[in-house]
Amino acid sequence: MAAAGAARAFGRRSRQLFDIFVAEVPWTVSSKELKEYFSQFGSVQRCQLPFDRDTGFHRRYCWIKFSTPEDVQNVLKKDSHILEGSKLTLKQQTRRRRSQRRNPRE
Repeated sequence: MAAAGAARAFGRRSRQLFDIFVAEVPWTVSSKELKEYFSQFGSVQRCQLPFDRDTGFHRRYCWIKFSTPEDVQNVLKKDSHILEGSKLTLKQQTRRRRSQRRNPRE
């Protein structure tokens, strides 16, 4: 029974994504460049860089999703992150996927 509980706990953890919110992203930086930059700290699962439909420019913030909390800690250990001359502002976030939320939207 203990093995089954451990397997379930591992399964829950593996579905969780560990996010960093990044603000002050320069206009000239693409999601590919962000993913390449942050991959030096760990395995980047996704880079979400939202765009404004009216202007066609990105909104100067993004979420970088890592697979482990250790990857996030590696990013946060560095004092400052600078891309194309701009200092990025970072904030750690831990979110659950929609399928894991207790009260899913209906």
